[in-house]
Amino acid sequence: MEKRPVIAVVGGGAAGCFAAANLSRMLPKAKIIIFEAGKKPLVKVGLTGGGRCNLTNTFESVDSLEKVYPRGSSVMKRAIRTFSPEDVASWFRGEGVSLKVEEEGRVFPCSDDALEIVSCLLSVLKEGGVEIITGKRLTSLSEGFRMSFSDGSSFESDFALVATGGGASEFLKPLGIEVIPPVPSLFSFRIDDKNLCALSGCSIKNVTLRIGKLSSEGPLLITDWGLSGPATLKLSSYAARHLSEHSYKEHLSINWLGGINESITRDALQDLLKANLRKMISSSPIEGIPSRLWTYLLSKALIRSDLRWGEAGSKGINRLVETLINDNYTITGKNRFKAEFVTAGGVALSEINLSTMESKKFPGLFLAGEALDIDAVTGGFNLQAAWSTGFAAAKAIAEKLF
Repeated sequence: MEKRPVIAVVGGGAAGCFAAANLSRMLPKAKIIIFEAGKKPLVKVGLTGGGRCNLTNTFESVDSLEKVYPRGSSVMKRAIRTFSPEDVASWFRGEGVSLKVEEEGRVFPCSDDALEIVSCLLSVLKEGGVEIITGKRLTSLSEGFRMSFSDGSSFESDFALVATGGGASEFLKPLGIEVIPPVPSLFSFRIDDKNLCALSGCSIKNVTLRIGKLSSEGPLLITDWGLSGPATLKLSSYAARHLSEHSYKEHLSINWLGGINESITRDALQDLLKANLRKMISSSPIEGIPSRLWTYLLSKALIRSDLRWGEAGSKGINRLVETLINDNYTITGKNRFKAEFVTAGGVALSEINLSTMESKKFPGLFLAGEALDIDAVTGGFNLQAAWSTGFAAAKAIAEKLF
């Protein structure tokens, strides 16, 4: 009798479950088991996108993968060719999930319910006979794919696919596999400025944030602890390791007008001045700046709110230009809620075949999703990485057994 191949998937998140679901169809005779450390699989998928599940992105506005994948763009170039955003949409539609595209190319289920995606994956896993064992935290993995778990049990398989978080993949170090220490990514900034935080709830459509040579552009939200919103989260991703190394204390510069430079800003203020000589400066904000924020910025530029435009003076205009395009703050920490769903770090990409996700040192060992040093900005890109790398690993395993 032909031996039934055994495939162990470590990690019941998006990448692990998606890989197992596809393996069950590619290799219907294989025995596939998912080992999940938590109480149930796909917990983070059920929470992502505010419970709506931003499961991918159209990538239509992405001109460079490096901009959305600060770490891992090299492997994502190959993974997306193997399993693209269009493939993701087609796969889920094929399982009866209706999808919609929202602003910035973000793709959601029409139900706005992340649990629909969870149920869909669990249904395919059940249909394929995939066994899911929860409460199984892997503590060691030896050559030959003998696994030891925290409860004292062990398991052996023909193939192993590790799709745990970056920190959990530490058990690979004893095998001589390089693991980049994980640090938080996608977090908001704590800024101890009472006057700024008093503007909590104020949103700006487009700003540019800068930490040293790193910058991001997009919407910004002022909170009662500092700054959040897409521009902040994007910059936190770009600067994740830098901020960790500096204990989340760093200088931050804000251009409140987005990409508009000093010359254009000065011209815009001069136009406002000429058109509103007798009007109060506080009642005539520059376009795109909410009135509450405008009053705050005037005070930072040492301009009294009871002055008229004609009384601003050249020095006042100079200070206002500088405040608008180069407003300086000090980041004193990351958000206090410890709610990061994404980390930067994991198995170094130099350890794997970038096309198959297979370990270079241990044939038959595959890695996918957050186990790898891949992470992205918000917008559905992190889940795309999970689907693409999970599918690529499943495809490579199946081809080994054909």
